[in-house]
Amino acid sequence: MPTSPGPECGTVRAPHNRTTMTHIPPTPCTTLDTTRIDDLRIRAVRPLITPALLQEWLPAPDAAQQLVEDSRAALARVLAGQDDRLIVVVGPCSIHDHNEALQYARQLKSEVDALAADLLVVMRVYFEKPRTTVGWKGYINDPHLDGSFAINEGLERARALLLEVLALGLPVGTEFLDLLSPQFISDLVSWGAIGARTTESQSHRQLASGLSCPVGFKNGTDGGVRVATDAMLAAAAPHAFMGMTKMGQAAIFETRGNRDCHVILRGGKQPNYAAEHVHAACELLAKSGLREQVMVDLSHANSSKQHARQIDVGHDVAAQIAGGDARITGVMIESHLQEGRQDIVAGQPLAPGVSVTDACISFAQTQPLLQALAQAVRARRGARG
Repeated sequence: MPTSPGPECGTVRAPHNRTTMTHIPPTPCTTLDTTRIDDLRIRAVRPLITPALLQEWLPAPDAAQQLVEDSRAALARVLAGQDDRLIVVVGPCSIHDHNEALQYARQLKSEVDALAADLLVVMRVYFEKPRTTVGWKGYINDPHLDGSFAINEGLERARALLLEVLALGLPVGTEFLDLLSPQFISDLVSWGAIGARTTESQSHRQLASGLSCPVGFKNGTDGGVRVATDAMLAAAAPHAFMGMTKMGQAAIFETRGNRDCHVILRGGKQPNYAAEHVHAACELLAKSGLREQVMVDLSHANSSKQHARQIDVGHDVAAQIAGGDARITGVMIESHLQEGRQDIVAGQPLAPGVSVTDACISFAQTQPLLQALAQAVRARRGARG
């Protein structure tokens, strides 16, 4: 039985535009050589594992899923004013060593169990680091710290670490910097941050609108809080944007919006953790129709990038809480096994338990600060009757 011949090269039938009824130009049968104008600065393109495959290799057990679900709900209750505990996001500036991160997690878990009535503690597990110019971009991007950029391995290591921290009974928080990496790990994250450099980014606001966890937006690098309040309003709205599904397919995502968002005061040209700064930020939130509440980052510009000053800042914030200020709903602390920071030097071993990005206070310095914050919450609770 004869068959109808297919379209010849250059005459492939194309779909028409339903509005104008004009035809799209025919699709050529050959692949055009565009090397004169396309990918001129791309050195290599390597395959990327799909999120679905990684999740099949490293699935979340029922206990981990329950912890993520319960901790997200608890965080949302604090943000809604239904739980008077203080959210504390505490941990290394960035993760660079699996075993050291777990050692920190075990110590943190032992400490916070006794403070659970007053503090809702989330371990800071940051895998991606924004750089002002260039530098190590984090555990996912470069897990070997040597410029080899073994990103597939970094994604696998990151997910494995999150599962181990969750198995200890600690919820985790991270900064969402890359727009694709959340598909690989966000199901395990209880709280997310959008950093000072990306709070103004439309793409990150859209991402936050679809994330399943509460999200904190940091004020801008200049200290301006309006950029963060604008981000909250944007993230609360539904959006449509392009992304990648867990099966690795390009797709258009339509979000419902995320109302579990808040501002993080991290300082700028000057610190902004004092009572007058909290009041000014809350006034701006109220004018935008948003709940008057802030989280205070004890580090970064609030500590003038002097890690030990986090302790002084923390006690100032604790005094505000003890004085009855219910608008302070959380703090962030950069803390590691040992205090300080170190550079990554080729061929030179790293000192154990010391940050390779921003300087941190030690865990020994962190313990009394956590206890002071818990005491402040009890005082605030007592003052309110």
